[in-house]
Amino acid sequence: MAEQDKHGVLPTPTFDKPVKLLIVVAPFYRAIADNLVAGAKAEIETAGGTCEVVEVPGALEIPTAIAMADRQCNFDGYVALGCVIRGETTHYETVCNDSSRAIQLMGLQGLLIGNGILTVENDDQAEVRANPGKMNKGGGAAAAALHLIALSRKWGASKKGVGFKPPSESILVAGDSNGPTTA
Repeated sequence: MAEQDKHGVLPTPTFDKPVKLLIVVAPFYRAIADNLVAGAKAEIETAGGTCEVVEVPGALEIPTAIAMADRQCNFDGYVALGCVIRGETTHYETVCNDSSRAIQLMGLQGLLIGNGILTVENDDQAEVRANPGKMNKGGGAAAAALHLIALSRKWGASKKGVGFKPPSESILVAGDSNGPTTA
């Protein structure tokens, strides 16, 4: 393994109002998941925030749980945690690509999500990335969510539909003023 590069790390944001995050974790690899959650909790506590943790069966269910929570609860942001280790089939690519794509799309719609789903080749790579004393990607994902929350608060109230229009919004159409104005 090559020597670890120096990475730039932003200072932990500070908040004048309470911050509450939901950590959604897939504990398929329990020890890895537990270390990721510990890192995320520590980062959230450092920022003075609170969190709840829910478990889902696998990485593919993480985006669904976050979407449900966004519709039904009142969290400021979300932390997605899990681990996908390459196996002998193409299932690895499906799980990695689809979970990441869904989280990215929700982020473009305005959800504030830190993605800490590890996508690795083997157990050793996962253990390094979940190491509580070194590079803990759970803490990094929580930090990402906290920074997005800070930006959202800096720029104003959270707005739904960033990047894409939610299905509930009308689409205006061009034309003369005698016809319908929405599609």
